[in-house]
Amino acid sequence: MSLISASHDSLPYIEPTPTDSELSQITTLITRELPSTYLTAPHPLLPPLDDATFSPAITQELARVAAGEPLTGGIDLTRYEPTAPADGAPAAEYESALASAYASGEHLKTRLTNLTLLNEFGKNAWLVHNSQLEQILTGLEEELMVLKTECEVVNKERKGLQKDVEVELKTLEERWRKGIGRVLEVEVAAEKVRMEILEKRRQGTAV
Repeated sequence: MSLISASHDSLPYIEPTPTDSELSQITTLITRELPSTYLTAPHPLLPPLDDATFSPAITQELARVAAGEPLTGGIDLTRYEPTAPADGAPAAEYESALASAYASGEHLKTRLTNLTLLNEFGKNAWLVHNSQLEQILTGLEEELMVLKTECEVVNKERKGLQKDVEVELKTLEERWRKGIGRVLEVEVAAEKVRMEILEKRRQGTAV
C-alpha cells in the first residue's frame, strides 16, 4: 500500500499495553520486513534530487576547501594602506601613493557615512524588526494553540467513541475466541473419527 494512502487504525484507550516480550517480537517482525538499506536509502516515493550546478568560481572554491588549501586572492587590502614613497622616488611611485590615499579616503568616507546612518536609523530599524518578529511569534503561538485544542478535541472524541464500544468489542472478542476454540475442537474430533475409521478399515482388511 502506498505510504500516502496508508491508514493505521488503533485503539489506544481500550487495548491492553503490550509486554516487553511482545514488543520485542513486534520489533523483530518489522525489522525482518524492512530492506537492509532502509536507514540510508531515500523512500521510493520521494522525487529524485536535482543535480547541483555551480559556477566555475564556486566549483573552484569548493575544490580548494575540499583540498584544505588556504584562501588566496580576494580583495586587495593593500590599496587602503598608507604608503609613503622614499625621497627621490620616481613620479610613478608618488602617483601610486596618491591613488592609494584617495582610495583609503573614499573607504573611510563610506564607512563614516554608514556608521552615521546606523547611529541615526539603526535603533529604530532594530526595534521595528523586533516588533515584527514578536507579531509573527504571537501569530504562530496562537495557531499552535488552535491546533493543540483541535488535537485535544479529536482525542477526546476518539476516547469517547472507543469507551462506548469497549464492552461490545470485548464481547465480540470473547465470542471469537470461543468460536475458534469450537472450530478446533470439531477439527480434533473429526481427525479422531477419521483415525478410528482408518483403524477399523485396517482391522477389517487384516481379518
